[in-house]
Amino acid sequence: MERDYLDAPTLKTMVRQATQVLDANKAGVDALNVFPVPDGDTGTNMSLTMQSARREVDKASQESLGAVAEALTHGSLMGARGNSGVILSQIFRGFARGLEGKKRAGALEVAWAFQEATDTAYKAVMKPVEGTMLTVVKEFSRQAMHAARQGAGLRDMLESAFAHGETVLARTPELLPVLKQAGVVDAGGRGLLHVLNGFLGVLRGVPLAQERAPAVRAPEFALTEEIGDIHFVYDVELLLRGKGLPLDGIREALTPEGDCLLVVGTPELGKVHIHTNRPGFVLDYCLDYGEIVQVEVKNMKEQHDELKDAAYRQAPTPALPKAIGVITVATGDGLIDIFRSLGADKVVNGGQSMNPSTEEIVQALDACPSERLLILPNNKNIIMAAEQASRLCGRDVAIVPTRSIPQGISALLALHPDLDLDTNRDRMLKAFQRVRTGEVTFAVRSTKVGGFSIAEGDIIGLVDDEVAAVGKSPEDVLLELLKGQIKPNDSVVTIYYGEDVAPERAEQVGVGARELFGEVEVELQFGGQPLYYYLFSVE
Repeated sequence: MERDYLDAPTLKTMVRQATQVLDANKAGVDALNVFPVPDGDTGTNMSLTMQSARREVDKASQESLGAVAEALTHGSLMGARGNSGVILSQIFRGFARGLEGKKRAGALEVAWAFQEATDTAYKAVMKPVEGTMLTVVKEFSRQAMHAARQGAGLRDMLESAFAHGETVLARTPELLPVLKQAGVVDAGGRGLLHVLNGFLGVLRGVPLAQERAPAVRAPEFALTEEIGDIHFVYDVELLLRGKGLPLDGIREALTPEGDCLLVVGTPELGKVHIHTNRPGFVLDYCLDYGEIVQVEVKNMKEQHDELKDAAYRQAPTPALPKAIGVITVATGDGLIDIFRSLGADKVVNGGQSMNPSTEEIVQALDACPSERLLILPNNKNIIMAAEQASRLCGRDVAIVPTRSIPQGISALLALHPDLDLDTNRDRMLKAFQRVRTGEVTFAVRSTKVGGFSIAEGDIIGLVDDEVAAVGKSPEDVLLELLKGQIKPNDSVVTIYYGEDVAPERAEQVGVGARELFGEVEVELQFGGQPLYYYLFSVE
């Protein structure tokens, strides 16, 4: 019998599948971005937003539909990237409002939630533009309500709304001239339909592989457009935490400062996005109301120049291998992304309790085209496997014997591509030896060690593989460890929180660390590592 209601487990599954569908199709959505400058890559931004939402949804209770929807809201807001990601988070916010307090919802109630989603998204945008994802969600919601009122069940209602959404997306070039000129549909609308297709696929029982959309053609770059068409140079995006944030007042005050303005969220957590020529003013103004916990400023002129240069290249030139390739070991989505962003060529999945084999490291070395290679093991139990892999590689390989993730990050920051392999190894060795690191995890059995009586399940803090603190709260143990590690001349503490730590818990411990250590800069990063609640470095 076809299910005629939405409950918490089903919504969780929908979010997981929607995240996978969008990730599988994000490159096609990115290709729909049109000149003058994509506001980030729409598909990538929406995919990262969904990934953050999924992490929160996975932690939510299986009992309450409203609680899962609220987790969807919080996760998407915390991870929102670019205009498209922020608008998607507001769609989810309205959707959650429509499901608030419910354990299950029928077709009409779900349709009403989508109508709330539309209203919330439109209110979040100062000057809504038709022909965008706003139009798609509006028409989807309208058709969903129509079908539900005609007596359609949950699946049939969503099928009808999705089909109408596809028709509306195809018409977006008629509503927005820039799309018609480029010969594409709206990227945000396409991304939203991938999300909704993922939702619907769960009710259809369709395997994930069949939920992919046809490939799309990338728009031609408009060489006639000039840089003068970019009236506001800087793309500013930030997350603001405070008490009683006056979101409407902030939106009104920032309106004269640029365009593409979005100010959304709650009185405790706000997301601000704007294109402006005065990023400093925007940041200073927001600081008057609370703490900026995330910020990104992009120069869109540089993006424009890169796009225009690419347009003049008739055929791509094969990339030359890097002078020195880097292979590192890590586990956790956040840590892997950090290493890749710092220039690691291959990240071997592994670490504590899941040490990669020599063969896996050899495979990573073989997949790297550089003639000279560096390995960062990031764990004392992986160093020997790395050494053995280096002997099997047949190329010039150096090992920087990092014993922790923070050491590996510090070492990678010291890499200089214009220097030889031995010089780089020495530089990286000195860099990671200056870093003090620690870890917070849990005891798997009762024992006595280092003067501590430890019970199974206790939270333990480690420094240089020695137990240095024991407690019941990961956050308390972390702060206790930091008290023993921070010295007068230290300037930066970086904390990486794991997959079992909710972002709000991590933010609270970051606030606590800043209050305790005054002038020391405290940086908070999502690591996503299993087993270890927190990793940290002190420099």
